[in-house]
Amino acid sequence: MAQEADAIVVGGGVIGLTTAVTLAERGLRVRVWSRDPAGATTSAVAGALWWPYRIEPAERVGAWSLETLAVYEELAAAGPGETGVRLVAGVHSGERFAALGPWAAELKGAVEVAEGLRVVLPLLDMPVHLAWLERRLVAAGGAVERRAAAGFGEAAERSPVVVNCTGLGARELVPDAGVRAVRGQLVVVENPGVEEWFTEADSASAATTYFFPQPGGLVLGGTAEADDERREPDPVTAREIVARCARVRPEIAGARVLGHRVGLRPVREGGVRIGAEALPGGGLLVHNYGHGGAGVTVAWGCARAAAALVG
Repeated sequence: MAQEADAIVVGGGVIGLTTAVTLAERGLRVRVWSRDPAGATTSAVAGALWWPYRIEPAERVGAWSLETLAVYEELAAAGPGETGVRLVAGVHSGERFAALGPWAAELKGAVEVAEGLRVVLPLLDMPVHLAWLERRLVAAGGAVERRAAAGFGEAAERSPVVVNCTGLGARELVPDAGVRAVRGQLVVVENPGVEEWFTEADSASAATTYFFPQPGGLVLGGTAEADDERREPDPVTAREIVARCARVRPEIAGARVLGHRVGLRPVREGGVRIGAEALPGGGLLVHNYGHGGAGVTVAWGCARAAAALVG
């Protein structure tokens, strides 16, 4: 069969699209195979504040995160209406520099305040950002196909390089039994005037508290429910999310609900997998999956690490 591309990226979420853009802008003919439109991927549901949250391995995450932060700062300067990236101030409640990795020392203007760590960070409007990534890919000569891959061999027949950015799908496709779903539920309400984000996470609890002011409304969260694959919003959980956020900002209690979202974070035992292996037919399979709840945070750093394996 004639080869259609220099690289086929399987998976069209933020990791797949960012990796595809990185490869295409290095001169490769790239095609993305995505079962779902970008707006229907887990990435589109993300609250999407840059922060290394629930992601391993710790010794690599800091560098990937800072590399990605630098890109987002450039994209925010280019205009959020175009790229979906804004720089927004907020507070990580209860957070202290001493409890974070060396990467935290690189955060410009971050200060410890009574309630936690106050800092200006990238906040992404994911539907806008994903659409921008697709346009950037096409501008670099790439293309996105709506196509579900039954296996990597199918892609290898059409390209010498296959890049696995399938997230939760890697559980079956690799297969990798270490990949598991961590359910996240959000509520979107009419913004009652909240201009800053807020987070309060307890790693020992499945319940978290955060709100992010997005152009389409105030996004309230959230949950981190391991091995729970329900994709429908739970009404009781939704009420609890609103109540937790309203304890921080009381005006949220009366805000009109605009919608509900559920996403399954692709967490992997051992953390992110970036590596390469030979395919039976002689092709190269590059892995870039297992980003948990921080795919947005490490997208560019991981894309460049995966691209380096392509050569």
